[in-house]
Amino acid sequence: MEPLNAEDPVSIGPFRLIGRLGVGGMGRVFLARSAGGRTVAVKVVHAELAAQDEFRRRFAREVEALERVGGTGTAPVLGSDTTSASPWVAIGYVPGPSLRAVVGDEYGPLPPATVRALGAGLGRALDHIHRAGLVHRDLKPSNVLLTVDGPRIIDFGIARAVDTVTDGGLTSTGAVVGSPGFMSPEQVRGEKLGPASDVFCLGSVLAYAATGRSPFGTSDSGVHALMFRIAHDEPDLTDVAPALTGLIRACLAKDPAARPTAAEIAETLPVPDPWLPADVLARLGRHAARLLEAEGSTEGTAGGGAGATGTAPAPERTTGGAAPGDPTPAPAPEPSPPRPRSRRRVLTAALATAAVAAAAGAGYAFWPLGGAGGTPGGDGRGTGTGPSSASARPAGAVPAAFLGAWEGILRGTEEHPRETVRIELVQGATGTKTAVYTHVGDNRLCMGRSRLVSADEDKVVLGESDVTTSVPARRCMAAAHQTLTLRSPEVLEWSSGTAKATFRKARTGAEILPAEYLGRWRMKPLVEGPEADRYTDEVTVTQGAVGAAVLRVLSVYPRTDAEGNQLADAVNCSWTAILASTTPPYVLGPMDLEPGADRECVRDDPGGYLTLTTYKGREILQVYPMYDTEPGEYHRAD
Repeated sequence: MEPLNAEDPVSIGPFRLIGRLGVGGMGRVFLARSAGGRTVAVKVVHAELAAQDEFRRRFAREVEALERVGGTGTAPVLGSDTTSASPWVAIGYVPGPSLRAVVGDEYGPLPPATVRALGAGLGRALDHIHRAGLVHRDLKPSNVLLTVDGPRIIDFGIARAVDTVTDGGLTSTGAVVGSPGFMSPEQVRGEKLGPASDVFCLGSVLAYAATGRSPFGTSDSGVHALMFRIAHDEPDLTDVAPALTGLIRACLAKDPAARPTAAEIAETLPVPDPWLPADVLARLGRHAARLLEAEGSTEGTAGGGAGATGTAPAPERTTGGAAPGDPTPAPAPEPSPPRPRSRRRVLTAALATAAVAAAAGAGYAFWPLGGAGGTPGGDGRGTGTGPSSASARPAGAVPAAFLGAWEGILRGTEEHPRETVRIELVQGATGTKTAVYTHVGDNRLCMGRSRLVSADEDKVVLGESDVTTSVPARRCMAAAHQTLTLRSPEVLEWSSGTAKATFRKARTGAEILPAEYLGRWRMKPLVEGPEADRYTDEVTVTQGAVGAAVLRVLSVYPRTDAEGNQLADAVNCSWTAILASTTPPYVLGPMDLEPGADRECVRDDPGGYLTLTTYKGREILQVYPMYDTEPGEYHRAD
């Protein structure tokens, strides 16, 4: 929250303003207090929209509808004036962070039990909205707020007023109204929207909560490409826990009629108590304390009351225990009509199947990989605030003890790693991309840059990222929220959501590999006799930094016909692999086929690592894949 400036009013209607919450496409948003002491968010429409009669009419109709909705899982409308020079609406303030902030900046992907509870809460809220005759149309992580009592949906319905004056969903510049990563196929095609559209968006939101990414990728490759994937491609649920895939896949059905209703979702899912992880609950407590401090600091400074804005106060209303003169009535309970059951049985079966899969021992994949993407992106913007802010340390916010490279093993052992991460931190201000990460696992190598959210002497928090390297191409998505906690000058603890690992200080530089690894190495031919010369299996190791292709594999063998008979010509294949660590054994990403290689060259490679051993006085280079099998062994060919 920012303080009010000289151009801001001190009150709007009966609400005394406390500070600025932000500026959106529709107008300014203020934090305010009612006469009875209730905290509210007041939105004031931009002057250019207020000048349009059609916008005003639609805005008035939407506010009337929103007044019927307020209550279950939403922020209630507490007052409005759609006829004043600057139309406004006051909505109950929800004292909690957005899902986007929690997953993208502060905590990372949420545990499966929390995601299921999130689905139940959002299902109840959407059912309440739909029974009031509304379709949200813009359900996305930034429009979902997390509270101790459950999630809340905000900013629903208002976008309809904008559509009327923006050429059917497009702005005057041709940009799409809405959030492309969280749209439904019906929205993409410009069709009439019903409640099922919100359910599809709910599926995308739950996938984001579980993985830190949209199931259809980002708009780095273009908004139209993203919208095409939503309309035609299956969602990438690679990193979604098995306990959640049935629910999310049902919501993301392309056919609206095949999706469960919001009510069916709410009825099917369990809600644990507490529903949020302890770290997130602690964050909510700190947020509430800051809010109280901010409100206390404004007591006696607002002045003037309602007359200061030149608008008449709203009539006094006293309803359901509100303080006299407080225009904040408690929402009346609504009867629940009979609900359809057919699709609920389908959803229940999907959830039961997922639960069996989870019980079989499938692990929770926390790292946000998979899907389309892989193009560098991100604008470096940030809103991180921590004990060490950019203004406090203009030269950079990262403590010296954190600078440099750190490496850790997420799965496997030091001798036989199965999944690894490397993070290299450079100096920079809060909000800038100060960290380069390298992740090898799940048959891919991903490299990218992460934004610094906050830093103090003991802890560094990294938030939004972009992808700079993806092997295979377009298989990586940006890394999620990461926390680094210093334990000693050489050791730190890394966490992302529920996953944790110990990282150790690592080397940097352009010459990582020891000299004895370098050169050309050859494997013993698979056949003997005169045909042996037709087979070549060799590797060449060159010097380089992390991120450089240091290994080249050459494989040559006779081409065969359909019956398996050898032909005169040969298949010539060559691959390269990128160095991903500086600590022995030296981790490599999956093999990447070089341009111009034979079309028959196929290699299912999960990534690997290099070791050097000696047998009977001869050096042997061992190339291990990242699963349990024997290594390829190569002898010097130079």
